[in-house]
Amino acid sequence: MTNGMRKLTAEFFGTFALVFAGTGAIVVNDVTHGAITHVGIALTFGLIVLAMIYAMGDVSGCHLNPAVTLGFFAARRFEARWVLPYVVSQIAGAVAASAVLRFLFPDHETLGATLPKGSAMQSFVLEVILTLILMFVILSVSTGAKEKGITAGIAVGSVIALEAMFAGPICGASMNPARSLGPALVSMHTEHLWVYLTAPTLGAFLGVLVCRCVHEPK
Repeated sequence: MTNGMRKLTAEFFGTFALVFAGTGAIVVNDVTHGAITHVGIALTFGLIVLAMIYAMGDVSGCHLNPAVTLGFFAARRFEARWVLPYVVSQIAGAVAASAVLRFLFPDHETLGATLPKGSAMQSFVLEVILTLILMFVILSVSTGAKEKGITAGIAVGSVIALEAMFAGPICGASMNPARSLGPALVSMHTEHLWVYLTAPTLGAFLGVLVCRCVHEPK
């Protein structure tokens, strides 16, 4: 395989693993009446991202998130020609994971789709701030457009678990358009999808601005 195909395959598989494990934990928690617990779900999201960063951060950068890819591009750490292929690979991985979960749990209604528990605007603001913090951390611990290093996996996985732990019950703590798009499309619950496509993207761009204000250019 060419180097470019390896990158796209890594983004596809990494996003597949993220959605399969993360939303899978939500589904299993529902069908087992709380065996995983909310804390367990939050830790699952953080741990799968941590594992994927260490497994293939040096291949593709392990973005696994269209908002992160766009954030790296806005920070001038990522080539424009790779943005669309990365985003398509990430979305395809998320949809494939949700399709497998639909096969395994055909009676589950939402497949872990992110849905606001309060108003849509409340979740929108939460998702913007959560993704801002996530993007700031990613840019602070990454080298170029790659989340790879001794601390990157721990830092990024930890902030995802932390944010999912306290904000998940309200907004779902998506921070990732692909993570929300996959289960929404497969489960046909797209009524609030605009929140989870626009808010993380805006939050990622704001995270880039905050990083520029705090850190010297790398």
